Amino acid sequence: MRLSAMGDVAMTVPVLRAFVKQYPTVKLTVISRPFFKPFFDGIPNLEFFAFDEKEKHKGFPGLLRLFRDLKKLKIDAFADLHNVLRSEVVSLLFALSGKKKATVDKGREGKKELTRAENKIFKQLPTMFERHAKVFEELGFPLDLSNPEFPEKAILSTVITDLIGENYQKLIGIAPFAQYDSKVYPLDLMKEVIAALAQNSNHKILLFGGGKKEIEILDSLSEPFENVINVAGKIKFQHELKLISNLDVMLSMDSGNAHVAAMLGVKVITLWGATHPYAGFLPFNQSLENVLTSDRNQYPKLPTSVYGNKVIEGYEDVMRTITVESILKMLKN
Repeated sequence: MRLSAMGDVAMTVPVLRAFVKQYPTVKLTVISRPFFKPFFDGIPNLEFFAFDEKEKHKGFPGLLRLFRDLKKLKIDAFADLHNVLRSEVVSLLFALSGKKKATVDKGREGKKELTRAENKIFKQLPTMFERHAKVFEELGFPLDLSNPEFPEKAILSTVITDLIGENYQKLIGIAPFAQYDSKVYPLDLMKEVIAALAQNSNHKILLFGGGKKEIEILDSLSEPFENVINVAGKIKFQHELKLISNLDVMLSMDSGNAHVAAMLGVKVITLWGATHPYAGFLPFNQSLENVLTSDRNQYPKLPTSVYGNKVIEGYEDVMRTITVESILKMLKN
């Protein structure tokens, strides 16, 4: 299986957990970037194969090398959960060598109908988890995702407790960023959310993100409050995952952090701007009751994009229709 961005990879984890539980005699090999290996730690009968996109597996010769490396593992079937050119090439090579293969259907036509401005068909599309399960069904392994199991809350090391302290009753995560601005809740309103939550001294609020610019903003958000801590750039990714597993709730945009929290069994409240959960990216095992979407009465062309990379004129401020009060009420619930 070849996977890409953090959210894409995180969305496969609950499906693979279901697979190893329902087919305990089948061995899985996950092919992805080395960075994502911690997602799969502790899953039985699962081996991680590091994809080296910069050197060893770069370009077409690199994909041939990847195929030869994988053949040594005596793979019987290839599940392409990514459906991009690189994964298609490897998938085809397996098919030509007589192995079974199946590729995820991303449902591009339905997503087009959902996001177009005219003649929009506003309905729930299959989730990515259902689409991934369909791939395994095509290979002869039908999956039941209705009774998921999640890993136990991780034991927090001193590295983490030194950063966040130990005096709190509720651990609240906030991931205020996303890949595209159209999915990011306005900063002035997010400040109000954080300030209101910080008034309760029993709350410990942890801010998540990455990259120099984001870390600077998170520092400015946390600075006025003793019980608000920016964890971005302070601990290794493996520690961050352990910390997320201990959250009582994660407040996130439609972003990778939402999917990471959900794969660990944490309740997630998601905020949606140009995008919408009907496109199939609601985090795993989360209810639509934990979703706040921008106002479609005021902005009837929503959703305007599947991934948030497309904003239409006049729709730059759609997320301002999600009130601070509605977020706080949902967090309290």
